[in-house]
Amino acid sequence: MGVTAAPEGGKANAQVIKLLAREWRLPRSRIHVAAGAASRAKILFVEGDPSALLAQLNQWMEGDHD
Repeated sequence: MGVTAAPEGGKANAQVIKLLAREWRLPRSRIHVAAGAASRAKILFVEGDPSALLAQLNQWMEGDHD
């Protein structure tokens, strides 16, 4: 799993969002680059209920993903 898009025109950021949305089973529209759009280090904003997102991401981190 990785991002191979060139970092031009936001292509790499779009691929990061697509990859995470698929992995985390979230709509792409709920994930945004909040900071670091032109950097390798990014801060993402994920829209939704914090408790539900935390439970979902914890489940993913425990290995319950494809």
